[in-house]
Amino acid sequence: MEKSNIIGAKKDGQSVTLEPGGQFELSGAPLVNLHQTCAEVHSHLYQVKTVCKELGVAFLGVGFQPKWSVQDTPVMPKGRYQIMKAYMPTVGSRGLDMMFRTCTIQVNLDFSDERDMVRKFRTSLALQPVATALFANSPFCDGKPSGKKSLRSAVWEDTDPDRTGTLAWVFEDGFGFERYAEYVLDVPMYFVYRDGTYHDVTGESFRDFMEGRLPQFPGEFPTLDDWEQHLTTCFPEVRLKRYMEMRGADGGPWGSICALPALWVGLLYDRKALDDAEALVSDWTSEEREYLRTAVTRDALQTPFRDGTVQDVAIEMVRIAKEGLTRRGCNEENFVDGLAEMARTGKTGADIMLDEYVNKWGMNVDKIYDAMTF
Repeated sequence: MEKSNIIGAKKDGQSVTLEPGGQFELSGAPLVNLHQTCAEVHSHLYQVKTVCKELGVAFLGVGFQPKWSVQDTPVMPKGRYQIMKAYMPTVGSRGLDMMFRTCTIQVNLDFSDERDMVRKFRTSLALQPVATALFANSPFCDGKPSGKKSLRSAVWEDTDPDRTGTLAWVFEDGFGFERYAEYVLDVPMYFVYRDGTYHDVTGESFRDFMEGRLPQFPGEFPTLDDWEQHLTTCFPEVRLKRYMEMRGADGGPWGSICALPALWVGLLYDRKALDDAEALVSDWTSEEREYLRTAVTRDALQTPFRDGTVQDVAIEMVRIAKEGLTRRGCNEENFVDGLAEMARTGKTGADIMLDEYVNKWGMNVDKIYDAMTF
């Protein structure tokens, strides 16, 4: 509850929360294998669809609201969103689009120690644009093609430079828990939550808060909950908490929801797969990583890269993941079969929708509500 409003629900290690523009977020429980993850999502979608049918509401499996403007989108009743809504336009031109019109699928993964975290963080951060390309599923804006295949990802390029991006320093010597904590301390604050109210402290320093010098709360020091809340206001492509969040994929249909964790589990949870994935990106330069981040939003798998395209990298990435899943011995490898076919053909969800927009939908974006509704 937040005052008189229900803003989320928790049960059995899972939670459901309302995101700024009505996006519905399931945060799953920690689970052992992908079959459990898929069953959890299936149960969640079944419950959501059952309730929605009674209410005359539906949910769309895409990465960007294809038609409604920010002004058309109702704001969910959470105090932190009011603060963010006022602050976002002061630091970038697309922050409100990010809040109210984008939707992602994310995967949370474990690490065993600091060294393991560093390897997984660097490898997954380098490969995040390839995942963005594979899961590109947001080609429309304001009722027509936007010129981007992952408009959701493109929006992050001009949201807030203080808390987004590819974090080039992750690849420098000395990266670890302390370096990431130093980064988070330097991210400007949004709010402090006290007695059921979010207090606006936008732009203030968490370092000052640590020293009891936050102007709005003089002499008061942060709690661990304050730190955990502040961590959620950092938005890099991979985010570190007590686990790592993969943040590069568009929201999508049922198959995407199960394929994304399968891809990353296959890459990062098998020793040889992690070795192979690490080798795949080992000689990529900082300039190449930054180029990929921005270029794939437009061209997805057809993005030129070195002597070929991102499609070539995606084929290898999915192959490594599938072999990693096979070695896990949990019969999970079939979860990436759809990705393997997508990598082979070079046709993403965005490519398919754009083709249907021209050849089946009569250039009427309203048809997406039939094609992509859960």
